Amino acid sequence: MLKHPKLHIDVQQRYAPLRFSVPFIILFVLSAFLYIVLATSCKQSPVEAVKIHRFDKVLFDTPVSQLPQTIAQRRNEFSTDLLNLQPENPEFMQMLQGFVQDPTMRDIYRIADSVFGDMQPEAEGLGDALNRAEKLCPTIRYDKVYTFLSGTFNYDMRVGCNSHELIISLDQYILPYTERYNYFNNPLYLVLQSRREYLLADCMTAIARQHIAIPQDREMSLLDYMISEGKAIYFAQQTLPNAPDSILVRYTTQQLDWMEQNEEHVWSYLLQTKLLFETDYMRFHNLIDDAPKTNAFRDSSPRTTDFIGWHIVSRFMKNTGLSMQQLFEETDAQKILNQSNYRPK
Repeated sequence: MLKHPKLHIDVQQRYAPLRFSVPFIILFVLSAFLYIVLATSCKQSPVEAVKIHRFDKVLFDTPVSQLPQTIAQRRNEFSTDLLNLQPENPEFMQMLQGFVQDPTMRDIYRIADSVFGDMQPEAEGLGDALNRAEKLCPTIRYDKVYTFLSGTFNYDMRVGCNSHELIISLDQYILPYTERYNYFNNPLYLVLQSRREYLLADCMTAIARQHIAIPQDREMSLLDYMISEGKAIYFAQQTLPNAPDSILVRYTTQQLDWMEQNEEHVWSYLLQTKLLFETDYMRFHNLIDDAPKTNAFRDSSPRTTDFIGWHIVSRFMKNTGLSMQQLFEETDAQKILNQSNYRPK
C-alpha cells in the first residue's frame, strides 16, 4: 500500500484565513458522505466467471490405463444428466478408451484445445451473460457448464442444456480448422457458422429455448416458429449486449447485409403467399431451416423468418414493457405480432 509523505505544514496557520460556519461544515460533511455512498453504489461488482468443467480435457489428458480410476474419482464433478458416465461398466469403459485412443479424435482434441485453451474468455462471457439472464428472469439459473467432444459433427448438437446445466460440444466450433479432413463433409455454409465467435450466443439461445412456452393446443404455424425463434434471439441480445447482430442471428456479415436490405421484400412475400398461418411444415421449412440460402429468394440469407421474428419480438417488448418471463410464457404469436405494430424498415 502506497503511503503519502508527511506534510510539514502548520494546519491552523495554513487555513487561518478561512472561516466556516457550523451549518456549512455540516452540509459539507453530509455532501461528502452522500458522494461516497453514491460512488460506491454505482460501482458494479465484478461478475464471477462461470467454472467450465472440461470433460474433454480430462478424457484426453489422462493415460488410457488410468481412465476408469480417474472417471470414478471425478464422477461427482461430472455428475449430470447431460453426460452418461458408467465407470463401473466394463463395456462402457472399453468403448470410451477406444474413443480416446482413436487417432482422429486425438487430433480433433488437439485442435480444440489449441483453439480454446483454458476458455477463460468464455467463462467470463458466460458469467456476465448468465448474471444478466437471472436478473431478467429469476427462474433462469445455470450453475454448471461442461465441455466434451461428440465426434459426430452434428450441427444440431452444438449446445445441450436442461433446466440448470449446459454442455458444449467443442468440436462443433472448430470446423474451419479441419480442412485436412475435408471439414468432415460438412457444407461450407455450416463450416462458416461453426466458429468460436458463435459459442456464447448459442449457449444463450439454447437456454431460452428451454424456457419458451410452446403452444400445446394446436399445430405450430410459421408465425409460431418465427416468434419462438425471435424470442430466443431477443434473449441472447439482452444477455449479450455487445454481440454483433450477425453473431446473434448466426449470419455472416454479408448475409446480415442482405437481410437488412431485403426485410421489406421478405415480409411482403410472406403476406402475399399467406404463409404466416400455414401449419404444413413442408410448405415453409425452407424459410426456417439452415441452408445456404432461402429458396424463395435469389442470393438470399438463410432463415429469413428468424430475423423478422426477432424484430417483431423486439418491437413487441418495446411497446408492452413486459418482463422476459412474461414474454417466454406468451404463446399467442398473433397477439405478439399485432401488439408489435411491426413494419419492416
